[in-house]
Amino acid sequence: MFFVKNRSKAFIFSGTLLVIFLASLALTGLNLGVHFGGLEIMFTPREEFTTEEVREVLADHGLEGATLQRAGGMDNGEGKEAVIIKTEHLSQEEQEALMKSLENRWPKMDPDQASIQSTGSALGGEQLQNALVGLVLALAAMIGYITLRFQFTYAVATIAALVHDIIMVLGVASLFQLEISIPFVAALLMVIGYSINDSIVIIDRIRENIKDKRKKDYPEVVNRSIIQNLTRSLNTSFTTMMVLVALLIGFVYYIGTQDLIAFVLALIIGVISGTYSSLFIAGPLWLTVKQREFRRQSPHYR
Repeated sequence: MFFVKNRSKAFIFSGTLLVIFLASLALTGLNLGVHFGGLEIMFTPREEFTTEEVREVLADHGLEGATLQRAGGMDNGEGKEAVIIKTEHLSQEEQEALMKSLENRWPKMDPDQASIQSTGSALGGEQLQNALVGLVLALAAMIGYITLRFQFTYAVATIAALVHDIIMVLGVASLFQLEISIPFVAALLMVIGYSINDSIVIIDRIRENIKDKRKKDYPEVVNRSIIQNLTRSLNTSFTTMMVLVALLIGFVYYIGTQDLIAFVLALIIGVISGTYSSLFIAGPLWLTVKQREFRRQSPHYR
């Protein structure tokens, strides 16, 4: 009865983290990348360079936190590799000063081939709003499907575990100011799919095992259902984590783009949270909801 007996501790632990992360989201907010409002500069040095050299130039303009990405390659021995800089909005004077510094550092670059793209804060806010609306609609559709497929109490437990995982990912991103970019949004969508699948497997096993059982047997049935899926959940999560950790090491030491690092970190957090919530939140929460329902129907229920 490990999972059922310790559900109160799990609820308190999750509740504490949720409060911390929600406070961070409310006070600090999210570090929205250039896709949600910012500046993207692309130029080709046409000679050998390192990202550290580019960062030194950016540091002179107070842009140490800018995201860098290398693109392209070599053509007939001539450097064709481009640099993509993603940063906050800059005034026209600041843009011109930055481009002048890049030209001085790499005299072979062609300033006419450099491009500067800006995404306005209004458009970025609209994109973020559309993403939130889409998320809410997706959650509503999931609640409807699970209610029709199983019953409303199962839907409550499953969606609660899903919302738990979403807040965990966003909360960590807010707390450590990870860059929210298109890859991060893609990771969040993958976490949603992973979380809902993991919880549904547990809930479906409970539904199968609970048939013709007496109310007082529900705690034992829920605990047994979780244990029956424990090996599957842990094996799936472990193999997924092996791949994600390998990707993280590769991105940190070889590719080095902040948006890709944030992408993998979001997946790692989501897998850990999804595994935890499917075992300690979804099933135990369903049991708690059902027991309260029984108490309303029969005050003598224990």
